[in-house]
Amino acid sequence: MLDPLTLAIASAIAGKAAEGVTEQAREAMSAIAARLRAKLRRHPADLAVVNGESPEPEAVAQILDREFAADPSFRDEIRALWVQATPTATDDAVSNVFQGRADKVIQLRDVHGDINL
Repeated sequence: MLDPLTLAIASAIAGKAAEGVTEQAREAMSAIAARLRAKLRRHPADLAVVNGESPEPEAVAQILDREFAADPSFRDEIRALWVQATPTATDDAVSNVFQGRADKVIQLRDVHGDINL
């Protein structure tokens, strides 16, 4: 089973998560994609999957997973770049980020009144 973080990174590379992100996030995702493409130069078939017109996130995630297993320093580098892409709240802004597994996730801010679950 693929790591959810790997799948999230793969979705971003595949272009499925590029809407509504900050310029900093776009730059980090672009750097991640460039590093992956450079890494895959020795695997032309995998490079073709990543460079395809509409790559499937699951296929990209499997390629990433294999490369992460083969080169832990590459995994650490990509995950560090991913952290740069993660939104952070400033001033009075809100940033909800969830990573991991859960059946249900509730993220709230400034609740005025009762909440019944």
